[in-house]
Amino acid sequence: MKKINIAIDGPSAAGKSSIAKILAGKLGYVHLDTGAMYRCTAYKALQQGIDLSDEAALVNMLKETEIELTPAGTVILDGTDVSHAIRADEVSMTASKVASLSGVRKELVARQQKMAEAGGFIMDGRDIGTVVLPQAEVKVFMTASPHARALRRLRQNQEEAISESDLATVEKEIEERDYQDTHRKSSPLKKADDAIVLDTSDLSIQETADAILKMAEPFLKEEHA
Repeated sequence: MKKINIAIDGPSAAGKSSIAKILAGKLGYVHLDTGAMYRCTAYKALQQGIDLSDEAALVNMLKETEIELTPAGTVILDGTDVSHAIRADEVSMTASKVASLSGVRKELVARQQKMAEAGGFIMDGRDIGTVVLPQAEVKVFMTASPHARALRRLRQNQEEAISESDLATVEKEIEERDYQDTHRKSSPLKKADDAIVLDTSDLSIQETADAILKMAEPFLKEEHA
């Protein structure tokens, strides 16, 4: 029986990647962090000094770019581990800008769909349920208040020594990212019609993971039937 795919969408810092990693570990699935692919694009563009509004240049750059997402959660860009580097604040904001370009999205979405063809993937991002995997058996739209997300992002930044921004700054950046993601012309952030909304503002990581596992139970039973 073919394994199912689980699509998790939601705004920045909703905890999508953390939850997807836990679920992948529990189910023996592979986590595909699509946001990391846009971050890699942004990171490489910044490194090469490419104009972020030059869509053609960015697409051409991508055609010469290798992005590997390992089962262990490592992000490899052109043979180099950039797992830590792509989480910097500057890269986060730049990622939202490059993700608004239809040519960039078309290139990366095609890669994402190819990766997930076999099933057994948990993919998170902004348009997984609506564009990348519209046929995913389980679709979740994870959200949380900007304040709750800012607290999580700040904690993560401090633990990984990524940024020295304070809470107010992080919350403002998250609100700006939300606006960019929901107002872009190409695949804006929105809930798929058949996705289940899960507000994680007051949920722990484990409670969130358990809630999604419960949603997936009927499909998982069929998978093992």
